[in-house]
Amino acid sequence: LGSKMRPDELENIWNEFEEDLSKISSPQDLIEARDKYLSRRRGLVSLQLRQLGNVPKDQRPQRGRLLNQLQNRVSNALDSRKEELIKEKERIEVPVTRDRTLPSIPVEIGHIHPLRKLAREMEEICVGMGFELLEGPEVETEYYNFEALNIPKEHPARADQDTFYLPGRMLLRTHTSPVQIRTMERRRPPLRIAVPGRVFRRDAVDATHSPMFHQFEALVVDEGINFSHLKGTLETFLKALFSESTQIRLRPSYFPFVEPGAEVDISCHFCEGKGCRVCKKTGWIEVLGAGMVHPHLFREVGYDATRYTGFAWGMGIDRLALLKYQIPDMRLFFENDVRFLQQF
Repeated sequence: LGSKMRPDELENIWNEFEEDLSKISSPQDLIEARDKYLSRRRGLVSLQLRQLGNVPKDQRPQRGRLLNQLQNRVSNALDSRKEELIKEKERIEVPVTRDRTLPSIPVEIGHIHPLRKLAREMEEICVGMGFELLEGPEVETEYYNFEALNIPKEHPARADQDTFYLPGRMLLRTHTSPVQIRTMERRRPPLRIAVPGRVFRRDAVDATHSPMFHQFEALVVDEGINFSHLKGTLETFLKALFSESTQIRLRPSYFPFVEPGAEVDISCHFCEGKGCRVCKKTGWIEVLGAGMVHPHLFREVGYDATRYTGFAWGMGIDRLALLKYQIPDMRLFFENDVRFLQQF
């Protein structure tokens, strides 16, 4: 070949290629044809390009141009045949009766869990009020979970039937309040923190109880803090969480870590305070506990109780979600039923 090759010989290669091209009916046929003509080592066109150096100099430009044209024609023809094979495959796989202009099958997207949704809303409200969000360990010591919070050893909450104890007298925290002690140990006032998190108690599973649930609490410590600050903070928080028409009511109550303590009710947003099944005809719904920080907690962390005062409040996110979203059974939160989660 080489210098003896004439343009009509290139035409012969092209004619042979066209014959092979008409026989290509599968991806494997396509690979074999590309290898026969364009393979770098033994392709018919590639061999002619490699022998171009043997052509006389005066004929080399024209021969090179013809070979490049042939190589491009072969390559383009193979690419076109590849596209035809792909379309033929699609026609076979997709029934002719399918209308491709119809909308596609909707793709399922994830949904925020109702507990996470409510917790985010509560966090955003607190952050907007100047609170810092903090977290703490779920496995605690008796000191942080009970003793530092003024819960004596004979208190029923410390009994084995109420608390999940672990080896070494460690335990699964029964509330998020240990974060208050840990934070006050590390920092000096002023403090303004909010603490969301999981807690654990030995409760039987039913429509309103679970051995694992979620709490949200807040703590404020500074000079001159009094009960009116607590009431104003709760009004602002609860109105933002429910509605501007929400009214609150504080009733005296006892908690070991606050003094004085109070149960906090809100006006029933289902009946607007008129009385219904949800509020048991009272017009009020209990939502959280609150109070002024007990001086015992300040002594445990080295705060001067004659200089600093503070307040704290906490609530169960799960129970609040039952009320806010009108969910009848707490167990729905943990069953992972997509039909239930899609509503949020």
